[in-house]
Amino acid sequence: MNAVAASKEAGEPLGIGPAHAGKLGDRVFRLTTWLMAMVVLVLLALVGWTLCKGSALSVKEFGWGFLAHSDWDPVNGNFGALTFIFGTFVSALIALLIALPLGLGTAIYLTELAPGWVRQPAISMIEMLAAIPSVVLGVWGIFVLVPWLREGPYPLLLKYFGFLPLFRGPTTGFCILSASVLIAIMILPIITSIAREVFRAVPEAQREAAFALGATRWEVTRLAVLRYSVRGVFGAAMLGLGRALGETMAVTMVIGNSDKITASLLSPGNTLASKIANEYAETLKGLPLSALFELGLILLLVTVGTNILAHLLIGAMGGRRPRGN
Repeated sequence: MNAVAASKEAGEPLGIGPAHAGKLGDRVFRLTTWLMAMVVLVLLALVGWTLCKGSALSVKEFGWGFLAHSDWDPVNGNFGALTFIFGTFVSALIALLIALPLGLGTAIYLTELAPGWVRQPAISMIEMLAAIPSVVLGVWGIFVLVPWLREGPYPLLLKYFGFLPLFRGPTTGFCILSASVLIAIMILPIITSIAREVFRAVPEAQREAAFALGATRWEVTRLAVLRYSVRGVFGAAMLGLGRALGETMAVTMVIGNSDKITASLLSPGNTLASKIANEYAETLKGLPLSALFELGLILLLVTVGTNILAHLLIGAMGGRRPRGN
């Protein structure tokens, strides 16, 4: 009652004081951010619904056999995704094998060894590499990367490892391996940046304890940092894999665009994304268009699942004190 009387004497309206205004502001802020989050989920749901609706004819016609067949014959109405699933996963996994060691090594250097005058410029360069459009990298791949691979590394692979099925046959340079190298360049900044944040999240006490026990710099990095960051590093690799699986333009420009499955990495291939990019302009309606929609649905499910798993793994690193620059 005294508080009410004081409010009346001061001429302050009841129920709209600072505390009430603060609660109202919190509610508006919470509702606004919730709506923003829902917009993202709604957009993802709309994309998924559109792909499901567009692929209904293909799903009805081929069922699960669409995933197991490699034919792509619009004339006779035979379609299968196996060739493109194979090309997608092979190119992405090889790119990950190339980029992961480079990314982890760069992240370790920037976090544990690099002096301050080197660290920030290097981080800026990595961020600039991530900002290059994929079509620009594709053009660079056509005119620089592919000719260099064709004239340099590929003849050596054929000479010394040509007895292996992976490196058999002549190549024009436009092949699965070239696409993998280009994808590795594109996902390298992602893996490096995330791995660096994971290493920074390792408590400083871990390093100090290892040094106190007489560990060398390498032993501290291996035992106190890498072992502590296994889940986060795996999450970084999964995020890089998710980007690699969905890459389109750069891959389309250098992979050779062949619908055949071959064991040789020096042969042309195709991915889910590159097949869609090559065919959508010429496919107008009917079963061929529905088959393309189903390729898109498969790619969406694969990339979303990969990224969800990656975020869950990185989330396991939450709550740990970041290490400052």
